[in-house]
Amino acid sequence: MTGRRRLSSAAALVLTSALLAAACGSGSSDQEGAAAPPPDATVTYAPDLTADVYLPAQTGRAPMVVLVPGGSWQTADPTGLAGLAAGLADRGVVAATAHIRAAEDDVTYPVPVEDVLCAVSGVATDARTRGFRPTRVVVLGHSSGAHLAALAVLAFDDYDPDCSSPVVEPDGLIGMSGPYDISRRSDLALALLGSEPDEDEATWQAANPVERASLRPDVPVLLMHGEDDELVPVEFTTQFADALEAAGHPTTVDLVPDVDHLGIFAADVAAEPIADWLGSS
Repeated sequence: MTGRRRLSSAAALVLTSALLAAACGSGSSDQEGAAAPPPDATVTYAPDLTADVYLPAQTGRAPMVVLVPGGSWQTADPTGLAGLAAGLADRGVVAATAHIRAAEDDVTYPVPVEDVLCAVSGVATDARTRGFRPTRVVVLGHSSGAHLAALAVLAFDDYDPDCSSPVVEPDGLIGMSGPYDISRRSDLALALLGSEPDEDEATWQAANPVERASLRPDVPVLLMHGEDDELVPVEFTTQFADALEAAGHPTTVDLVPDVDHLGIFAADVAAEPIADWLGSS
């Protein structure tokens, strides 16, 4: 891995204002002006919560990826991830974009993480009824969704979600441009936690993926980040990668040149590297 730098105070100020301004970033089109491709199916996995599913042409054994949107923990619109999900389906992956609750829905931690796990269980159950047998169950998240995905995978045993389908344990993690160390973004993560760090230190630690990196060290992790990302600096990914590697996780880091915070999840940027990683990890 290369390009490791310390987060400057200027970068921190940019991150604070820009992430708030781009709170619905993952909900924008995959490419400007492009319509989201229609899903092959929609799964209802909890009251008022659905996942749009994109299916490979052939049934049988296939990896499964559930995609979790960002939105600074304030919102969680998965529309913009549809292009990537469709691109993964074209490469033989069962891919689903998940609607989860966020601060705008008056929920706090751990509800969004439990929503992620219920989405995984619902999509896995539905995929089996359609003739697919998941070979891998991976959670992919972008931005604050990457933070939630990391907790759902690494700290799986911490949660007891009330899902309509049997809970499925994810066995892989893909993080895209995530603010993994919430201690460095407590101003924004307050929307998720609902209390200041000094008011509930234990919960803030439990909800910090960097602090949970030692869990489930057999789980492989792919971390992607655009080198031109001015909203979440690359240092968040390299710091998390260091913690994962120190714990023994098989960790792959892909720092993509000339790509910014939203460009990282474009299908033509991410679909092929993700499919290759799924085939090799």
